[in-house]
Amino acid sequence: MKYYRKLLKNIDIILLLIPLIFAVISIIIIGSTAYNETFIFTRNMKVQIAAFGIGLLAIVIILFFDYKVLEYMDKILYIISILFLLAVFIPGIGLEQYGARAWLDLGPVHFQPAEIVKITFILTYASYLSQYQQSLQTFKGLAIAGAYVLPFIGIIAIAQNDLGNALVICVIAIIMVFAAGVNGKLYAKVAAIGILSIPIIYRFMASHQKDRIDAFLHPDNLLLPGNYQVWQSKVAIGSGGVLGKGLFEGTQKELKFLPVQESDFIFSVIAEEWGFLAGIAIIGLYSLFLYRMMIIAKNAKDLFGSLIVIGILGMFFFQIFENIGMTMGLMPVTGITLPFISAGGSSVMTNMIALGLVLNVCIRSKVINF
Repeated sequence: MKYYRKLLKNIDIILLLIPLIFAVISIIIIGSTAYNETFIFTRNMKVQIAAFGIGLLAIVIILFFDYKVLEYMDKILYIISILFLLAVFIPGIGLEQYGARAWLDLGPVHFQPAEIVKITFILTYASYLSQYQQSLQTFKGLAIAGAYVLPFIGIIAIAQNDLGNALVICVIAIIMVFAAGVNGKLYAKVAAIGILSIPIIYRFMASHQKDRIDAFLHPDNLLLPGNYQVWQSKVAIGSGGVLGKGLFEGTQKELKFLPVQESDFIFSVIAEEWGFLAGIAIIGLYSLFLYRMMIIAKNAKDLFGSLIVIGILGMFFFQIFENIGMTMGLMPVTGITLPFISAGGSSVMTNMIALGLVLNVCIRSKVINF
């Protein structure tokens, strides 16, 4: 126990405190989205509280084992991840929601495998890249590293019809490969090929995925899917002014003009009711959160630990940027949630587990003297 007490002295308290602040904000705002002349303790609030509670327990458990044991479980985790993603196609268990067959019906709760798989993917990819770092200096090695990711993207984007989480996996992989020390010129060439391939990829997208991109490129056309909702979101953010209309007083929210306001567009509710300053404060907290993770990645005792933190940092960064950008019309509309704030048990628990892994690397990044 003396060993663990010394380890816990190295924990980044600020990194742990920020999500707890978000937890309080999340529960209050979710309550506000359900407010109708009286406060209602909704199922979403109960699920959110339970998810944060389970998440804190998960962090405690994660801190008690050395993350290095995961480095040699990469092949097992890879196979389990693929099977877990395919589980949504089992009749009677798999569930389709919001146009994507990406959930498991577990009775009282609906669970999205892709959320947890984002974490297992980061672990397996960190192990792969740390073992084959030198191969990233050649085109063949970089191509194999890219092929490693394809089953995840294929199942999530094509089979499950979940473009949002597929994009998250793509961004995580791109950032992790860069951080692993890939040949810069080779990386730039492959990136250029990827960008030039976008029109070809677009042709093979599902019709609803094309609609979202078309809507993003033509924001003034309110007949295109999603644009009317984004317009209402921008109205909500703008009408909040500097200090907001007050808790429970958001009109765009109250009149149900905002879609999925407890999840996808929860930032719009915050900006409308608490104002511009609250929005800036939340972005500032997220920035501090990401900065602390950058420091931990830099000080990690090995490449595997550093890549775990970099992958998780990339996951959080893209989700934050995409969700907030989406509410302002700066990014296409997807189902990506705002970390720690949007309603969703799967999302919250995934974020807390990810935080636990970062803190695991953090407490073991310093030499402990007995």
